[in-house]
Amino acid sequence: MSSPSSTQSRPTLAFIGGGQMASAMIAGLLRAGQHGSSILVIEPTPDRRDHLAQTFEVRTAARADAQLAAAELVVWAVKPQVLRQALEEARMHLGTTLHVSIAAGLPLKTLSQWLQSQRVVRAMPNTAALVGAGVTGMVAAEGVSEADRQLAAAVLAATGHCFWVESDERLDAVTAVSGSGPAYVFHFLEAFQAAAEAVGFDPATARELVLRTAAGAVEQAGLGEPFGDLRSRVTSRRGTTEAALAVLDARGTPRAIVDAVHAAYARAGELSRALSE
Repeated sequence: MSSPSSTQSRPTLAFIGGGQMASAMIAGLLRAGQHGSSILVIEPTPDRRDHLAQTFEVRTAARADAQLAAAELVVWAVKPQVLRQALEEARMHLGTTLHVSIAAGLPLKTLSQWLQSQRVVRAMPNTAALVGAGVTGMVAAEGVSEADRQLAAAVLAATGHCFWVESDERLDAVTAVSGSGPAYVFHFLEAFQAAAEAVGFDPATARELVLRTAAGAVEQAGLGEPFGDLRSRVTSRRGTTEAALAVLDARGTPRAIVDAVHAAYARAGELSRALSE
């Protein structure tokens, strides 16, 4: 997809499913210059369909129909358990399109078989896509050309950073790190706020302190210095930070984070195998 200032025509896109992630992608695409009239959303729920049409001025339909044949790229944005049914309902209307699936856990081989196509990209976005700060990993089937890759990346980049990996297994690792990652951060922030309240701050002040502290640290880390060096520079010998970090180390926090990511990685593989059976 071209830049917003380009005079080239933009691709016709279709979304099967109009939930939160589809909405996040559509919002990003509109910010990047895509016209709502070039986007079709198949969404069976009337209230959701009305919301999409009114909010984004996209075309909507309750079920797949002949409009779908014009789509240059179709985003499958439904739950993995219902994707096959959605595909069967849409199959007769599908043209020779590029498919992008954001249905978690379904491997490329299964997607390609169900779609009867090798022009398939599997993607794993995360929830920060809802605020335009997402991280999305992508893996492509053998039939995906360089032009297809560019188109898929342009659509997915509308919600934040995106990058390619070489296999389903690597995408399972993406799931464990950036896919589940926002929950790890929220878990930390939740505990950090509770700790701030425990030393006397009211909930609103504790929340603001935690958010501003975390945001400032992330912004500082974004300058490129190794995380360990930044931590060391804040940690004065025999000071307050050293005392706090000694407790975290003694409680096994670093090891727990590693184990948590490994557990998510293993579970992602289990789900992929179960869904492909």
